[in-house]
Amino acid sequence: MMALRELSSLEKSLGLKNPNKYCTQGDKKVPVLHSNNGPSLVGLVTIATHLVQEAKRPELLGGSAEHKALVQQWLEYRLTKVDGCHKDDIKTILKDLNSYLEDKVYLAGNQFTLADTLMYYGIHHIIVDLAIQEKEKHMNVTRWFDHVQHYTGVRHHLPPVVVLRNRVYTSGHH
Repeated sequence: MMALRELSSLEKSLGLKNPNKYCTQGDKKVPVLHSNNGPSLVGLVTIATHLVQEAKRPELLGGSAEHKALVQQWLEYRLTKVDGCHKDDIKTILKDLNSYLEDKVYLAGNQFTLADTLMYYGIHHIIVDLAIQEKEKHMNVTRWFDHVQHYTGVRHHLPPVVVLRNRVYTSGHH
């Protein structure tokens, strides 16, 4: 059901006026978009990409060929590593993201993309549960997360996560 909420929030953030009809299939509750004028679309990334194209926001899929590949890479990471991850995997995910985001504003460099939105939705439940010390330990993820949660229209169905800026952002930068 989480994927359906994500798609609904994405529709709102993209400014799409007519909400689509979704259902899920299988044990893993894979989202399905039933289209009036074409085949059904299956899968979170496939549907999300379609919505971005429907909203005529191609920049959210990446500008250059390299950026497009990076967006796809992070969308795939979300599906293969983050979704359904076990507690043991969370440390690795946070460590990977933290080192990757060390010199980047967003996942595909300096431009906000669909990858940021879907990764934000995907790790929200992880970040919510982090202790302050863990947020400080993964400072780059925390910075990125806070940036994305304040991006216009992203956070529709999720509660904000408190990030203590004074501790997170100033430690080690003097």
